[in-house]
Amino acid sequence: MVAQAEQESMPASITSEAYRKRRQRLMAEVPPDSAILVPAATLSVRNQDSEYPFRQDSDFHYLCGFPEPQAWLLLLPGRKAGESVLFCLPRDPAAEAWTGRRVGPRRAVTRYGVDEAWPLEARDEQLLDLLEGRRTIYLSLGNDRALSLAGKMREGLKARERRGPPAPSAYADIDVLLHEQRLIKSEDELALMRKAGKITARAHVHAMQTVRPGMFEYQLQATLEHAFVMAGARAPAYSTIVGSGANGCILHYTENDAAMAAGDLVLVDAGAEYHLYAGDITRTFPVSGRFSEPQRQLYEIVLGAQQRALRAVRPGATLKGIHDGVVRDLTAGLVALGLVEGPAETAVEQGYYKRFYLHGTSHWLGLDVHDVGAYQVQGASRALAPGMVLTVEPGLYIPDDLDIAEQWRGIGIRIEDNVVVTTQGCEMLTEGVPKRVREIEALMAQGQT
Repeated sequence: MVAQAEQESMPASITSEAYRKRRQRLMAEVPPDSAILVPAATLSVRNQDSEYPFRQDSDFHYLCGFPEPQAWLLLLPGRKAGESVLFCLPRDPAAEAWTGRRVGPRRAVTRYGVDEAWPLEARDEQLLDLLEGRRTIYLSLGNDRALSLAGKMREGLKARERRGPPAPSAYADIDVLLHEQRLIKSEDELALMRKAGKITARAHVHAMQTVRPGMFEYQLQATLEHAFVMAGARAPAYSTIVGSGANGCILHYTENDAAMAAGDLVLVDAGAEYHLYAGDITRTFPVSGRFSEPQRQLYEIVLGAQQRALRAVRPGATLKGIHDGVVRDLTAGLVALGLVEGPAETAVEQGYYKRFYLHGTSHWLGLDVHDVGAYQVQGASRALAPGMVLTVEPGLYIPDDLDIAEQWRGIGIRIEDNVVVTTQGCEMLTEGVPKRVREIEALMAQGQT
């Protein structure tokens, strides 16, 4: 009954009409004699004849939502017969008996709202006709498959030039236009991201209630990912990080194979992927349920820096400005504890904090956990605008091999939440996970009784 109730509360996925509007908006950004070519992801072999679980390419998904591998989307601005053409795997009962049902071209039109669809084997022949008269092909210049296919089509069209229009004369990068469009989230995207944040938050709460000394990091990972799937998120948005003790000082630690010891902190960076949209939360909490005094002192510095940074998120603010504020707060705390020589202003100028704080404070979030969109505009940190979704994640990391007082060694702390910029400030997408010391300890006491 719990699983059923959770399913009933899930927001609807994005409609075919919403995908159509995205395509129209993108085509409006390119010359009318252009074409846009976007490939789906392909299956990746894991070992022998077994593949990794399929995950659709984010750009392709953003433009049409079609869920299968090997497909191609062609956009033709102004084409009277239809501006969107999809090439996909055909229906094949024999193949589908092994690998699952396919949508097929006919249902691709009715379900996903593209104007026209063809079986994949007809791609090259149809592309030669469809690309005639198009002067520029927009594609991702970093995608070798797209470049290879565009080059093949250009050679074929050059062979036709004597009896038809000239072949495309240029390739142009679609990434800048498409990724700027993806940076501002629509309300239907935000509904999915709120759900991803809610699922992720509940899993982190459950992890705090579940952890015990002697438990392995991978067991806590299993607890989190089980909670994701049970709530309707079919996969993690990225490799789950469960770093206890000094492992928490390794930013992208994913081995998750150590036993968690009493008295240590554990840093958990994990997010659910819901309808391909990412949640991304980090919490740091004591394996035994109570912070030691050195752990608490460092934790309070990080928490104070995050709270100030969250208050700073609003239209017109910049990620650089938010990060600079975090650096000042962290450095002042480190100076107060004697871990960095002061005064704080000098310590910031000299970069003394960098041995303890190695990363930026924020990144974009969306279909990719480190989502697309430029961080700078004309050489300056870009101003935040409503609809942008970002993380706020200060941290302090003191590896156990530093020449520093022993009480501080092996402590890694990061606190991360997700917010969307609104007209008045920001909305928290990851409410519900305790992060004050007394709240964490109270929750863990309930779970460990």
